[in-house]
Amino acid sequence: MLVTADRIHDGRQWLPAGTVIELDEQGTILALHTDHSGDGVQVYKGVICPGFVNAHCHLELSHMKGLIPEGTGLMQFLKDVIFKREGFTEEQKTAARHAAYDELYHNGVVAVGDISNAYETLDIRGRDRMHVYTFVESLGFNPAKAALFFTHAQEVHGHFAAQQQGKHRLQQSIVPHAPYSVSAELFGLIGAHQPGSLMSCHNQECPDEDQYYTDKQGGVGDLLHTIGIDDSAFQPSGKTSLQTYLDWLPHQRPMLLVHNTCSTPADVQAAQQRNRELYWCLCPNANVYIENRLPDVPMLQQEAGNDHICVGTDSLSSNHHLSVLSELQTIHKAFPAIDWEALLHWATANGAKALQLDDVIGTLEPGKTPGLVLLTADFSALQRLY
Repeated sequence: MLVTADRIHDGRQWLPAGTVIELDEQGTILALHTDHSGDGVQVYKGVICPGFVNAHCHLELSHMKGLIPEGTGLMQFLKDVIFKREGFTEEQKTAARHAAYDELYHNGVVAVGDISNAYETLDIRGRDRMHVYTFVESLGFNPAKAALFFTHAQEVHGHFAAQQQGKHRLQQSIVPHAPYSVSAELFGLIGAHQPGSLMSCHNQECPDEDQYYTDKQGGVGDLLHTIGIDDSAFQPSGKTSLQTYLDWLPHQRPMLLVHNTCSTPADVQAAQQRNRELYWCLCPNANVYIENRLPDVPMLQQEAGNDHICVGTDSLSSNHHLSVLSELQTIHKAFPAIDWEALLHWATANGAKALQLDDVIGTLEPGKTPGLVLLTADFSALQRLY
């Protein structure tokens, strides 16, 4: 098959006008032609790019769509998730996450970084329509129970690791949920598990998180007390959460930092100086939904570099859609100086590299099967081609 479009983005940059993509019936790229002439070329109006990578999603929360009001702030949002997520039948939960998986697929996603606290998403991974990297979250703020919390995460991880793979890659690792829900001792156990495997952590999603680590004030303490967690053992470091917990983890561990709503240049510089393989994952629509604010994306682009930003959607409990394109539109509307060449780079090549899938997806290169997405010329809609 031979296809071309008004413009083609290869996952990193725009290709020369007139480039033709040659691919086989399975969608594997065979060649890119810059001087092709002749019959048999399918010409599309708009923009072709590789399939999108949703680097951060919570498919297990799909049944909570529309349940939590917007603009409550993160602390109240988390209380609502904790107290409302179980008020559904298993049939309702199953139907919702399968519908969410289909939504991802039809919105051009070829790989997803999915957060799991239990076994529920094993069924949709088995549908084998996209690559899935499952981040098995470990939570527990009581340092005396760190081993118990970690054992539970290992049990969940074992079920995902035992799942048979099809044509799409299935990967998994144990990761911390967030600095306000994981003790230093549990961070240490997680960091020592599967050395070199990919990690993910919700990072600096609201001001309360940093305030708690600085002087143990703000809303985190109230959240913990409301859900019955004793935080008396926690001693504030006097530094931001990020600058504290990164020292509890191996410095060379590849990692996604997710949200980064309140990250400062000093935070980014401190993280980068640790020589980590870091990716800063943006979920702007969820940030607006929960906190009605956005990260300083131009600062992240300047400090972290264009090759270290990727994009996620968070969950349907904090978003109206699971659309990577919608996330890019939100960024571009708020920061119009960030052009579409960079935005598509973040949503394709960077996401693939962040999820350790860049050998098979993310860019239009011979031998890869990245999927093809057709965008309208004004980036307002999309169609999945392959």
